[in-house]
Order: sequence, then C-alpha cells, then structure tokens
Amino acid sequence: MLRRWGWPIVVAALALLGVLLAVADTALYGPTLGPYATFLIGPSQGIVVQRPSPDPERFVKTRFPERISFWSPFGRIGTVSPLQALRAFLSNGAGLVLLALAVLLLFPNRARVAVERLEGRHGPEIALAAGIAAFLLAIGAGALLRFTLIFLAVIPLVIVIAVAVALFGIACIALALGRLLQRRLRLGPVHPLVVAVAGALVVFDLAVIPYLGAVAVAGVAIAGLGLAAVTRFGSATGWSFGDLDW
Repeated sequence: MLRRWGWPIVVAALALLGVLLAVADTALYGPTLGPYATFLIGPSQGIVVQRPSPDPERFVKTRFPERISFWSPFGRIGTVSPLQALRAFLSNGAGLVLLALAVLLLFPNRARVAVERLEGRHGPEIALAAGIAAFLLAIGAGALLRFTLIFLAVIPLVIVIAVAVALFGIACIALALGRLLQRRLRLGPVHPLVVAVAGALVVFDLAVIPYLGAVAVAGVAIAGLGLAAVTRFGSATGWSFGDLDW
C-alpha cells in the first residue's frame, strides 16, 4: 500500500508543510513583513473595522477576517493568515514547480547529466563552491561594466543570463532532491516529473522557513548556478580545452 500511495502522500505532505510554513512566516514576521517575506508571501493586508455607529438601527458590514491576531512568543504582535499562506503557495509554489517542469521538459538530456554529476562524489560541495565563484565573478563583471558607458547596457543581459542558468540548476537540484526522497523513503517507481514536483516542493518549503528561508533559497540558487557552470549547462563533455583544438 505504501508503494502505491507513497508518492501522493509525500506530495500532499510537502504541500501542506509549505502552507504551514507560510502561515508561520506571516505570524513570526509580524504585521510589517520584511522585504523577503513580502516578496515571497505577499504584502500584509490589514482589515479596518469602523467604530460602531451611534445610531442603534444601523450596523456596519465587515467581511470575514483573513487574519487572526495573537501575541507572538518573540514579543510582538503576529498574524496568522491561512488565506495569504495558501495564496503564496498557489502562486510562488506552483510557479516554482512549473518552472522546474518546463526546464526538465526542454532540456531532459542536459538535466540528466547535471543530476548525475550532482549525485556523484562530492557533487553538492563542488556545485556550491563553483556557484560561489560564479556569483562573485558575476558581481565583479557587473561592477567593472558600471564604469564603462559602452558596455553599461550589457549589465541587464548578464543578470538575465545568470538567472536563467540558476533556474536550470535549481530545476536539476529539485529533481535530485526528489530522487533522494525516492531512495530514502523507498518509494515505488513513478514518472520523473512527479519526482521533480516533490523536489520542487522541498525547495519551496526551504524558502518559506521563518528567518532562515532567505539563506536556504540563496544556497540553493548559488548551488544551482554552480551546477550549471560545472557541467557547462548539462553538457555531456563538460569543460575541456580540447574543444579549442580541431
């Protein structure tokens, strides 16, 4: 029974965990969300209830509250917003899943090569180190291009290329995480896209961890950038100066 219903249970559990962590984000960050939380789960929307009218025959109509206020253990008022958390999951979570699936559908062979490299010996460490180096190189290139009027317009192109390469790496990491879940939980065989969906949900859950989500998603993005750089965007040959000799 576990092999038959294992994957639906895992995907549903990861989705529920993402919603609960998004709820925790809205509560722990308080009424004024930080820039990362605002970007991830949306702006905090308060409900203003007017004072009662002195006329007893009139009444004020208010909608059903989307948030429940309570006293946070960290010493400030927090809000629990299940609707806002669900909206964040259906927008950002679903968007991440769709981007991962689109990358895997467009570049299946390259994604396989990248995942195999990531699952190899010291694969995560190499990807993270290469990602840090590539990130610093991109920052240095952008800083140098700022002082040139001719190449100033190239900076947005560098940013777009870095984001696209990082998205490819994140999609490969999501597939690798799904395969890791399959091995550790001993789940049955399933379509690779289902495995990728589970891995993408893991990445989304890491992103909405209160206070640590920004660090986690930055680590995944940098590792994805490094994975794409090390494997030359999933090329089977990898980096070699032999390509210059023909």
